[in-house]
Amino acid sequence: MRHAANDRCPWSIFLVFLRLGLTSFGGPVAHLGYFREEFVSRRRWLSEASYAELIALCQFLPGAASSQVGMAIGLSQAGYRGALAAWVGFTLPSAVLLIVFAQGLSSHGEAMTAGVLHGLKIVAAAVVAQAVWGMMRTLCPDTPRRLLMVIAAGTALLVPGVWGQLAVILLAGAAGCLLLAPMSRSAEDSLSIDISPQAGIRWLAMFVALLLGLPVLAHLLESQTLNLLDAFYRTGSLVFGGGHVMLPLLQAEVVANGWIGNDLFLAGYGATQAVPGPLFTFAAFLGSAMQGWSGGPLCLLAIFAPSFLLLVGVLPFWARLRSRPRVQAAMLGVNAGVVGLLLATLYQPVGTSAIFSFLDLALAAVALGALMLGRLAPWLVVLAGALVGWLVL
Repeated sequence: MRHAANDRCPWSIFLVFLRLGLTSFGGPVAHLGYFREEFVSRRRWLSEASYAELIALCQFLPGAASSQVGMAIGLSQAGYRGALAAWVGFTLPSAVLLIVFAQGLSSHGEAMTAGVLHGLKIVAAAVVAQAVWGMMRTLCPDTPRRLLMVIAAGTALLVPGVWGQLAVILLAGAAGCLLLAPMSRSAEDSLSIDISPQAGIRWLAMFVALLLGLPVLAHLLESQTLNLLDAFYRTGSLVFGGGHVMLPLLQAEVVANGWIGNDLFLAGYGATQAVPGPLFTFAAFLGSAMQGWSGGPLCLLAIFAPSFLLLVGVLPFWARLRSRPRVQAAMLGVNAGVVGLLLATLYQPVGTSAIFSFLDLALAAVALGALMLGRLAPWLVVLAGALVGWLVL
């Protein structure tokens, strides 16, 4: 890779992203706002148009969109080492907190009452409901896309599991390509990241090799570690539309297979809302809960690896690819489909595992109102939910 003209020290990039990783609450959309303020307005590492182009690329790709934007910014400043420094800095704080939390539950789970866990699950339901509403307004603004969303939700409920969800994504993309009008293009501005097409092909080949090879190796070697790597890598390869969309995919992998209980799964997801940084660090909690201290970093690397491989693989071809109207239309369909997946998840397993009484429903409504109307930070709502669960439930 040929670096950008103004190379920066990876250590300085790490420190900038570490500060963002310690303070960036609010989810992927908020993260993109923090990045814009830091790197466009304040530091001027990118132009406004370049940043918009970068967001468009990362929204097009599956994976952790805000983390991919961060990786690309580091890539533009210091090559591959810059991308690594940006990812580690932004991810480290929340990953460490969630690994410690998972180990605390494993060692002192009796200290956390059933009420606290139930309160966390209720807040998780409110967070998912907020995500569904916000994504529906943005990604399904017209009748065809709302209809596609509803069909996707119904299909996901009728055909549960990873393969049903993959079918929803593929069919939604095909429907979008055939039925939806493509997006109008904004003014273009080339990104200051120069990766050769040959390097891009190598990265994409590695992505495909891992996606196809990990399940084969896990089956042949009968290795639980390889099963975990395969499950989290595949999840990271299929997530469109933000970190909340990984919830049904991970639930189908780790809960349905009996690797972790649904109560602990939802409690960890609720706790993930209380920490800054990317939602994909939920993988660190799950890995640590399943395999101890070493499991957290293992699952974290597995779920983020596709985000990096796809980013650096597609970058050399992005300008030509995004100019094709049918590709743009297909992505509109995919986006509507993932909102449908999240809507199905809100009912099953999130709602059915958290809402058992009118009091539960009322508390979920209060938490949702605090998030949407009160504009409270998610971590405050999570802490309040845990406290109410401890005192009341």
